[in-house]
Amino acid sequence: MPPAPDTVASPFRGFTLREWQQHYRSAPGSLRTTLSLVLGSLSETDNAWIYLATAEQLEAQIIRLETLRDQAEGSLSALPLFGVPFAVKDNMDIAGWPTTAACPAFAYTAEADATVIANLKAKGAVVIGKTNLDQFATGLVGTRSPYGAVRNTFNPEYVSGGSSSGSASVLARGLVAFSLGTDTAGSGRVPAGFNNVVGLKPTKGWLSNTGVVPACRLNDAVSIFALTVGDAQTIAHAAGGYDAADAYSRKNPHTAPVAFPAQPRIAIPDRVEFFGDDLAQAAFSEAIDRLRHNGVTLEAIDFTPFRELAEQLYYGAWVAERTVAVGEIFEESPEVMDPVVRGIVANGLNYTACDAWRAEYLRAELSRKINLALEGFDALVVPTSPTIRTQEEMVQEPVLYNSQFGIYTNFTNLADLSALALPSSLRADGLPAGITLIAPAWHDDALASFGRQWQRSLSLPLGATGLAMKPEEFMTAAPASAASVRVAVVGAHLTGMPLNFQLTSRNAVRVEQTTTAATYKLYALANTKPPKPGLVRAESGSAIIVELWDIPLARFGEFVAEIPAPLGIGSLELADGRTVKGFICEPWAIPEATDITVFGGWRSYIQSLNSSPVKN
Repeated sequence: MPPAPDTVASPFRGFTLREWQQHYRSAPGSLRTTLSLVLGSLSETDNAWIYLATAEQLEAQIIRLETLRDQAEGSLSALPLFGVPFAVKDNMDIAGWPTTAACPAFAYTAEADATVIANLKAKGAVVIGKTNLDQFATGLVGTRSPYGAVRNTFNPEYVSGGSSSGSASVLARGLVAFSLGTDTAGSGRVPAGFNNVVGLKPTKGWLSNTGVVPACRLNDAVSIFALTVGDAQTIAHAAGGYDAADAYSRKNPHTAPVAFPAQPRIAIPDRVEFFGDDLAQAAFSEAIDRLRHNGVTLEAIDFTPFRELAEQLYYGAWVAERTVAVGEIFEESPEVMDPVVRGIVANGLNYTACDAWRAEYLRAELSRKINLALEGFDALVVPTSPTIRTQEEMVQEPVLYNSQFGIYTNFTNLADLSALALPSSLRADGLPAGITLIAPAWHDDALASFGRQWQRSLSLPLGATGLAMKPEEFMTAAPASAASVRVAVVGAHLTGMPLNFQLTSRNAVRVEQTTTAATYKLYALANTKPPKPGLVRAESGSAIIVELWDIPLARFGEFVAEIPAPLGIGSLELADGRTVKGFICEPWAIPEATDITVFGGWRSYIQSLNSSPVKN
């Protein structure tokens, strides 16, 4: 769709990270001109923005970025986000800028950047403005703001979703390359679904909340909106990391898989509610059919504990945490707050400390049931929202319809799960529909890996830009992962072989089948159960078939500990020149072994044994 009437078309509208990087490589001296054009294309009358950078604030960022570039001697490898403009939900601090949380009476000037902002700036990104939100991040609707309701980017009669409404809106229109939101109950997913963009809700504690106005500190997560899954994943890795200053920050244990298996097994609720929205139901059915067509096995599970936990966030003692978060302004000047938000926050006063502990016990019990229900599945798929409402409908039923939006989102942080909201289709009425994949904590990269494949299978425009996703985007590599070790297996650990369970039981994921360089010999070792091969580097060798598996870093040591002599793990050279870890054999075992190099791989050798005629 065309830009809003109160904006000026930018030549960079809808640029992805890849396109921004290409732009600066082709025009390395254009930083100042480019960013001035971007800022000049934005309008203060567009209520998706609360605050736009001044010319002086933009210049200060440019000067700092030029210094970083000079320190890198012109190389941008350390600045992968060089000159990329982004937007920030106005409940995050930027040094010298106002933070309002959509409540002017609450406003203050931040003394330092929020940690996620500092991390992104250090990699070259430039903040262009701060965006509108449901006040104090309380709501999934995008209408609870004194700066005005942010409208849906496809049809202004409908809501944009919240609370990260402005961040989703400016991103969907292609005004920035990516934007940051927050997600406590679904605020980084519902706006993504309503505006046809990607919403990454990371594992709690991966992205620091230092410098973020809390909504519910135990459940808050900084979220990311992007036009592509690849961009969202890249930004999460750039912004994330352990922060000792955040009491709820966590270190990644590196035990989770970084991708789904080739044929994923995904859970689906046994009963999916759409509140009479036939178009939403049809869109979800279409998405389910596409998942099956893409080779996904879907199995219904009891959704009761998920639904019960979702209800706790606003209809139990957990709401008191919002009362604590808002703090003095609610106690001293409640009249300055949005009336709906004030009513929600006031409900927290109805609960005692005893109620809070009972709520925590219930949360733990339901979370355990949820995580047990997800065991054996790679993810859970749900509609991002079961329905959408008009602005007028939301005025009539602001609480009821908000709660409907959250039935597939509210439980996620309470149960310590990761989530990725994905575009899925455009409905018959032209509005977007989306699905969300939900998995245990730290499965963020696995979700993104599948999300990349999902987005590739669609033919949707990027956000509300009307622009198609370019084929080159599918070739953009995933961020290098320090969370896994790539291992080449050659024998009993191959798919379908007796020891393959030692990989799959540790969340290892098969990446591909390939061959070694033509400098190896393969032997069948003597007296091993089950039969095992030995791979040895040789001057006159052959290419040997291997499988590559990614093993979570924290599980690699225990995998290696199970490997018996004469085998071990070393470095293998592949046919394409890559070097990976892989099985090697000590030379002392070779004299009694049988040279089976001629078979080209262990599987062929085993098949030859099974097909040999039986001797009498």
